[in-house]
Amino acid sequence: MQKIIDFIKQTFNTNEFISLHEPRFIGNEKKYLNDCIDSTFVSSVGKYVDTFEKEFAKTVGSKFAIATVNGTAALHISLLLAGVKRDDEVITQPLTFIATSNAISYLGAKPIFIDVDLDTMGLSPKSLKNFLETNCEVKENICINKTTGKTIKACVPMHTFGHPCKIEEIKKICDIWNIILVEDAAESLGSFYKNKHTGTFGKIGAFSFNGNKIITSGGGGVIVTDDEVLAKRAKHITTTAKIPHPYEYVHDEIAYNYRLPNINAALLVAQLEQLERFLVSKRELATKYKEFFTTNNINFITEPKDCKSNYWLQAVLLNDINQRNEFLEFTNKNGVMTRPIWRLMNELEMFKDCQKTDLKNAKYLEERVVNIPSSVIL
Repeated sequence: MQKIIDFIKQTFNTNEFISLHEPRFIGNEKKYLNDCIDSTFVSSVGKYVDTFEKEFAKTVGSKFAIATVNGTAALHISLLLAGVKRDDEVITQPLTFIATSNAISYLGAKPIFIDVDLDTMGLSPKSLKNFLETNCEVKENICINKTTGKTIKACVPMHTFGHPCKIEEIKKICDIWNIILVEDAAESLGSFYKNKHTGTFGKIGAFSFNGNKIITSGGGGVIVTDDEVLAKRAKHITTTAKIPHPYEYVHDEIAYNYRLPNINAALLVAQLEQLERFLVSKRELATKYKEFFTTNNINFITEPKDCKSNYWLQAVLLNDINQRNEFLEFTNKNGVMTRPIWRLMNELEMFKDCQKTDLKNAKYLEERVVNIPSSVIL
């Protein structure tokens, strides 16, 4: 174990405490922030919001991008735009951050948990297909869960730690069953599946810019889509559904105050300028980790077949839960922050009664995966 500590501290060139993932502000962040402050437009209107949306859409290859206050808000609105309503059901994976299931629940819908693939840690198309063929039928172009009698409106796969899931196969299955694909791409900015950016396979995708993401404004999120009607509606309902007018306050529906402030967007414009540099650094770090851990008989998690990962959070796969716990305890006691993968959603009190498939792969990963320091090294 000490050998691992020594290697990580040598890699990051410090004997100080090493965080899991720190932000890096090395470009125009202060310049753009000062400009934003001088303009006095620090709230949800300003040139940096518009610039960021335009540049982000260009970066991922979508026609439209709508900035939000955080990734959870982006996913919430994405599901609303997909038509998810109270008492609908939404297919997702149990191995994910809580925001995925929370966003489904905000709409009064209920998640169905489908197992993941071991190589991607994301939603398994094989498990998805088996679940649908066993439990569902299509009536009048609507997917009906025969077990509950409810509509399965959407499917939300998540690209775990920036490693793309088998999103093309998932999309084909969703199309056959008339289920709307909404991508939780919160962790995968800079990741590609078969040379197409994650978040752009479904009708809608959602990204996050939380403080630990590959680029950040302390918070922030974005919705991407190629559908102009959905894009306009996303902008409308994330801005309190206010009808444009020189001075009158007229709102035409109950909506949300989810627009990203201009001051946060100023940070994101500068961060986006550094994205390629960050991606190169993360790939270099992954190469060093892979070589070291392979030599020491520990499985380092690498990008799946047909994928180019952003390596947002680097991770290792240990032999069992006992070795995992030993690894976590030793590293954290010795100044190296490590974290286990998330607790499965179906094991949490609020989701324990949700329908699920056999989750043997998700459970296997839950007991073995640990994230290790992943900050950009300059």
